[in-house]
Amino acid sequence: MKILEAILTLLAGCGVFLAGMNMLGDGLERSAGGGLKRLFEKISGNRFAGVGVGAGATAIIQSSSATSVMVVGFVNAGIMSLMQATPILMGAKIGTTITGVIVAFSSLKIVKIVIAAMAFVGVMMCFIKNERVKQIGTILCGFGLIFVGLDVMSMGFDPDKYPELTAMFLKLFETIDFPLLLVVCGIAFTALIQSSSAATGIFIMMVGTGTLGLENALFLALGANIGTCVTALIASIGASVNARRTAFIHLIISVFGVSLFLAPIWIFKSQIVTAFEWCLPGNTQMQLAWFYVIFNCCVVALFLPFVKQIVNLSEKVIKDKTNGENERQFKYVDERFLKTPSVALMQVKKEIEYMGALAEKNLKLSFSAMEENASSYKAEIVENEAVIDFTNKELTKYLIKLSSLVDTHDERKIGSYFHVLNDLERVGDHAENFFEIAMQMQDGELCFSDNAKRELKDMQTAVLDMFAIARTAFDETDSRQLAELTALENTVDGMKRDLTARHYARLAEGNCKVELSPYFSSTVAGLERVADHLVNVGFSILNPTGSQSEARETGAIPAEA
Repeated sequence: MKILEAILTLLAGCGVFLAGMNMLGDGLERSAGGGLKRLFEKISGNRFAGVGVGAGATAIIQSSSATSVMVVGFVNAGIMSLMQATPILMGAKIGTTITGVIVAFSSLKIVKIVIAAMAFVGVMMCFIKNERVKQIGTILCGFGLIFVGLDVMSMGFDPDKYPELTAMFLKLFETIDFPLLLVVCGIAFTALIQSSSAATGIFIMMVGTGTLGLENALFLALGANIGTCVTALIASIGASVNARRTAFIHLIISVFGVSLFLAPIWIFKSQIVTAFEWCLPGNTQMQLAWFYVIFNCCVVALFLPFVKQIVNLSEKVIKDKTNGENERQFKYVDERFLKTPSVALMQVKKEIEYMGALAEKNLKLSFSAMEENASSYKAEIVENEAVIDFTNKELTKYLIKLSSLVDTHDERKIGSYFHVLNDLERVGDHAENFFEIAMQMQDGELCFSDNAKRELKDMQTAVLDMFAIARTAFDETDSRQLAELTALENTVDGMKRDLTARHYARLAEGNCKVELSPYFSSTVAGLERVADHLVNVGFSILNPTGSQSEARETGAIPAEA
């Protein structure tokens, strides 16, 4: 009965510890995810900077698995090259050791008091409506739960209260007292909980309670170094070739690193343990934590000069596909970013900006098609329209998934993105309609009069000016030119009335062919509708629907604008 009670205590503590790790990681990702993404984007060919960013990012979000999944996503989206990703993955191995050092401090009484106070403050902050305050509260609660979980687990391993469980574990580790078997156990345990930080934290706690000897713990920690690669490997399933190569690089760095150091650590384990006991006397938790730090630093130092060779090896093992990989896909967005919602939201914005650029390009191409040989523009317009339709459909699905993962502020932003997607897709449809008009006129050997061409040119120029303003407003979240956007829309509305009236006057005077009437009217009406959609895109930064009236009511723009 005592053993059952001890096991339940141990499982409860482990559950609280893992919940704390998740809560801490989620809070830190929400707070720092956007900054991490910007850091990743600034990485160039400097491998030392890559290691620093990887270590810093992982130390911040307390998860090398999350960092590696994020990197796989960036590579899959084509934002980052393998040469840029490899040093970041190396740095992640250093960053993940910070958790172990934090856990090692749990043996200090003053730390427990400080953490308890932090946890209490964190709980109180979670009841405040301000989202930023809630995020900080979540981080503090996460820290508190980590140490509460460690305390509960240590109670389960208490040799005075539950000597049977302690004896059972000691006998277990005596039975598997073989380095290779211990490494395998470390791999399996870390793969199961999908966090090397959590695994090493648990090993450190067990060492502190005397349930696990330091000599055995060294090899379990080595196994945890390989086991953490499982998350990245899972994330790479169904991804691009380069994304799979990224996960493979993460794996071979870990496997090669453990393989190279396993034999020396195996042979000199007694001397290594003695050295750590001499450096950190009486604190076995800190001894294991610093062993993990030093080991990972050594692995990174050893492999950093060979980044190019590691990348080349991944390219030889995972070869490019000759066919079957031409399916349409996002340029910036990746499913893996859903694990870091703040990063996912930023990537969605970039994807929408790219979609907007394609819609604007198609609009310009369709205008050119009306003046020149229309058929020469067909292939490019059709391809761009296919990408626009794909992006609208698939990004809408992606936003639905993302909407359940973000806070209230970001929910509003997602709402505006839904409307912008719809507006840009409609602009793309109108561009396609203009091209179809150009093709029909070409096939019928019809041509607008010089006066009609000049009038349409003026209206097209006004619409393109609106597109430039709407794009700047959305891309830079800048509302300073929205009044000008509204004024241009009014100008386009006036042009529609004037051009239509002058067109009918030309028809009455016999200066225009009747066959051209539907083409001219459709073009003018289409341009006016494009202007309406562009206003919605620009005003989406002020309210989700792009409503001008709502912007005026809230004072975001002057009432007379």
